[in-house]
Amino acid sequence: MSVLCYKCNTDTGLEVGASISRSEDCNSCSADLRCCRMCEFYDVKAYNECREPSADRILEKEKANFCDYFKLGSAGNNQSNKDDIMAMANSLFKK
Repeated sequence: MSVLCYKCNTDTGLEVGASISRSEDCNSCSADLRCCRMCEFYDVKAYNECREPSADRILEKEKANFCDYFKLGSAGNNQSNKDDIMAMANSLFKK
């Protein structure tokens, strides 16, 4: 399965599980690809937004990092960002 960029939703040309360097970026929008938002363990509902319990806490989820547990996943293909989730939750309580 081909991976989409989390930011611009463009096909990166990479496959799930591909090994990428910290400097890899999207050809379309120049977003960092080796970041939490592109990792298979990224989950906005998990503690520290990461399902890997041994991973160090990373505050900037959209910046390249040195996480030892990074695995390129399909997270860019199907994850909503926090703002979208908060907007949906807030809309439930508006009249």
